Amino acid sequence: MKLNEISLALLENFALCDHCLGRQFALLGYGFTNQERGYSIKLLLLLEGNRLILNDSYELGTELIKLVALNGLSESAYKVLKSLGQDLERTPTKCYICNGVFEYVDELANKVVEKISQYEYKTFLLGIKIPPEVEEREDELRAQFDIKWSESIKNEFSREIGKKVTEITGKTVQHVKSDVIAIINVFTKQITVKASPIFISGHYKKLVRGIPQHRWVCNKCVGIGCADCGWTGKKYSESIEELITGEIKRMFEGTDAKLHSAGREDVDVRVLGSGRPFIVEVKNPKKRNMDLESLKTEINKGAKDKIEIFNLGFSLKERVQAMKEKKQTKIYRGLVEFENPVSDEQLLEIEKALENKIIYQQSPSRFSRQRSPKNRKKYLYGIEFKRLNPNLVEMLVRCQGGLYIKELVDGDDGKTTPSLAELINTSAKCIELDIMDISMEVA
Repeated sequence: MKLNEISLALLENFALCDHCLGRQFALLGYGFTNQERGYSIKLLLLLEGNRLILNDSYELGTELIKLVALNGLSESAYKVLKSLGQDLERTPTKCYICNGVFEYVDELANKVVEKISQYEYKTFLLGIKIPPEVEEREDELRAQFDIKWSESIKNEFSREIGKKVTEITGKTVQHVKSDVIAIINVFTKQITVKASPIFISGHYKKLVRGIPQHRWVCNKCVGIGCADCGWTGKKYSESIEELITGEIKRMFEGTDAKLHSAGREDVDVRVLGSGRPFIVEVKNPKKRNMDLESLKTEINKGAKDKIEIFNLGFSLKERVQAMKEKKQTKIYRGLVEFENPVSDEQLLEIEKALENKIIYQQSPSRFSRQRSPKNRKKYLYGIEFKRLNPNLVEMLVRCQGGLYIKELVDGDDGKTTPSLAELINTSAKCIELDIMDISMEVA
């Protein structure tokens, strides 16, 4: 069938607005809107109807003009019919596919602009919600007439509303990593706006012991609040995550903020030296442009003598997983207390025995309730001791990230081997531990 024959057959079977008729031929021609395509097709049919009348096919031509009149080209068609002495009852028809919703493109665009004006953004993206039955109607129509040049109704709504929003705001549509996304239900006129998350990288030092990295829920009430936790729902009153993300969430006006880090330390372990790398994810932020130096100052002021953050910079989502997967080399400083006095010769023996040594570890007993059993092997590159008294030494350990240092000292009932306790056959305990340096593998 020719294009004009298909168009005529479509309009004989279905009432279609200019948008929905033109969309069936979206891939034909260049630089036209679907509305312009649909209007042009109907105008051509109107002219053809007039030609038929002038060529003595009066009834056929009149019916064609009436068909066009009932499908949106009303005024022009009525004028032609009136010039022929006919008067057609003006019975408005709703489009079979969209039910006339394309009439609200300007209104929807203005609503989007109003909604997204609450956010700082340079780029935006529109998502379109359409009832399934609407898409099904159009699919059935295309199958019936074997139409192969169409596009989806979602695409057209997104493009047409997007053009209007761009005209009003001067902002641009960006399909990948846009700042804000507006989800539009074009049939209910409901609009939901969500901002893409912001990622901020940095390093933190943990200056005191007794602070967990993340919020620690009370074991007794599981976060509800009870007398044991002072009705806070937490085992510890604060965490590194809360100290860092609270101010970030406030300044960026996000709905939530989450701390991602390159590993974690025990509650009683400090992080000193070069600090631990982290990335904060700010969800649904209304602000996107912030002076990170001022942000750093405010966080450090609020968490004075507890933590210190530095090296802040904007980051990307992809770097979160990359940070977690990077290999690390760590330097620990610890105090080790032996049950019995140890000699300098024994300490030297341990240093030699553990130099460039593979340490085999099962999941520590202290984590047995939180983690499933796992066997691992980690490299210990070197260990040095400094005697403080006959039973107490300071140690420096350089090792692969993920090595459990406390278990390296006490052996954890044979779950870690070799260990300090095993090598000199006496009980040992790590009574204090600090992370002095975390070196990340260069990508």
